[in-house]
Amino acid sequence: MTCQPTRTPAEIDIPSLREKYRVEREKRLRPDGQRQYFRPSGEVVASYAADPHQPIEKREPISEEIDVIVLGAGWGGIMAAYHLTQAGVTNFRNVDTAGDFGGVWYWNRYPGIQCDNESYCYLPLLEEMGFMPSKKFADGWEIYEYARSIAAKFGFADRALFHTHINSLRWDEKLNRWRVGTNRGDDIRARFVINACGVLNMPKLPSIPGIDKFKGKTFHTARWDYAYTGGSYQNPVLDKLADKRVAIVGTGATAIQAVPHLGKYAEHLFVVQRTPSSVDERPNPPTNAEWVKSLEKGWQKRRQANFHRSAMEFLRPDETDLVCDIWTEITRNLHAELAAEGWPQLTPLEFMARREVVDYRVMERLRHRIDDLVRDKQTAEALKPYYRFLCKRPLSSDDFYPTFNRSNVSLIDVSQSKGLERITEKGFVVAGMEYAVDCIIFASGFEVTSDLKRRWGVDIVQGRGGKSIYDHWPEGYETLHGTMTHEFPNQFYIGYIQGGLNASVTEQFGQQGYHIAYIISQALERKVTAVEPSKQAQDEYVRHFREIEIDLSEFQRTCPPGYFNNEGEEKPKWALFRGYGYGWDAFQKLLKEWRDKGDMEGLVLTR
Repeated sequence: MTCQPTRTPAEIDIPSLREKYRVEREKRLRPDGQRQYFRPSGEVVASYAADPHQPIEKREPISEEIDVIVLGAGWGGIMAAYHLTQAGVTNFRNVDTAGDFGGVWYWNRYPGIQCDNESYCYLPLLEEMGFMPSKKFADGWEIYEYARSIAAKFGFADRALFHTHINSLRWDEKLNRWRVGTNRGDDIRARFVINACGVLNMPKLPSIPGIDKFKGKTFHTARWDYAYTGGSYQNPVLDKLADKRVAIVGTGATAIQAVPHLGKYAEHLFVVQRTPSSVDERPNPPTNAEWVKSLEKGWQKRRQANFHRSAMEFLRPDETDLVCDIWTEITRNLHAELAAEGWPQLTPLEFMARREVVDYRVMERLRHRIDDLVRDKQTAEALKPYYRFLCKRPLSSDDFYPTFNRSNVSLIDVSQSKGLERITEKGFVVAGMEYAVDCIIFASGFEVTSDLKRRWGVDIVQGRGGKSIYDHWPEGYETLHGTMTHEFPNQFYIGYIQGGLNASVTEQFGQQGYHIAYIISQALERKVTAVEPSKQAQDEYVRHFREIEIDLSEFQRTCPPGYFNNEGEEKPKWALFRGYGYGWDAFQKLLKEWRDKGDMEGLVLTR
């Protein structure tokens, strides 16, 4: 079945919309930036950072030498472990604060949780595992079980240390190893460290005056309390909320999935919104068995490549959109326009101008969708997103907007006051009005682009001479290939770190893990005790990366504050989407040619 372009409004006033976008952004900007959020600490840790899913089992401290320690057991850690295993490196451990593999899919078990981009691309290693998701947008429990099954199949599940927090990493010059300290009293001496902490691992809370004074129930969506709400992960019947007035703070990716369930069961639900999300329809049929039978070897890599081009670059003239959803709509529509015109020759600036027009039309279509689904006009207007398409994460739901037609659901828009005024013993205050509630649920997200120490949560990371990584990178990453940095030997990084960007985060993490596993396996084979980039090689790569980097500052200046731009910064130093300027394929070619040379050029090898 051919994926067709969508019907969008043809007549739009872009100058007026551009001004509307500016006004909506300005009224949400706050001078405190990322300081408007805080990481749970002190007494708050017990309720917000503890594990509600599995009890913490006592164990004796571990003292050992090991080849590799992998910090994290989410997708980054799983893909690192998989590629280490494939490269013949098996003396390693994953370490995670969670109670099992899964990362964000271990912690997040809120009602309605599903993958919000296509499972056939998002779930890695489908062909290697002989697995197929049950539907296009898989449920969270299915993804969690699948993550666990990869660890079990490839033999690294039983070596992991869970409910263990890394609090220090110190390079020992005498041992040429990393001394790894944990909250369980462990002393692990690792030859290599792979930091795969992820980007959705550290919950954050809004710094609202009085947040610690509320007498009712509070929790973060990443620590959902089914004992309080009723129901369960796979059966979210929240029947214990029937006599409860509930507030959920946030309208991002988590909230749009949880709100329909809360609205269905709560006596009254208050949805507190600062900036609305764009929410498209969500057709989610079961996986077609006949389609699965028709797939040929290598289908997932081809589909992931197609998704990447559709979502982040551009389809080839003879190519069709295989994914066909909100993520690929702009590219699909522009592709159809240019095809109808006979593929005119466009300069890069002309191409981006054409894409911007399609962006405005798609966003206008999404705003019209709200008018069609939400009966109250004031509520509908408040739910409309006025910004460019990728200013916030694109979402999809068939149930979110209709929930606001329920008599027991109220939207509390806090854009004018830039957030909640305060929290009291009985509820919350907006524009001087107190709303009494029994429960406040924070759907306030994670430390995605905030300062590195806040995100990693590792107090001490010291390389050669006791130098702190946080001092080493005062203005952002400086690496070779986005995976290693000078003065921190045998330490590797997985994440949005000065490398190629892929629309499927698991594919990006997987390729980073592959490259890292190659270097580690070569170092062990060559009996190298320490490996790190030379200062010259690192400087040359950083210069090259910055010279070809696409300048997104103008785009970021138009976006409302959020985690993509670290709450409104024009050039956030830890931004997610600072990728290799020539694109994903060019970056993979660069790394392959480097590996194929076999001399580990630019790395200093110590024997």
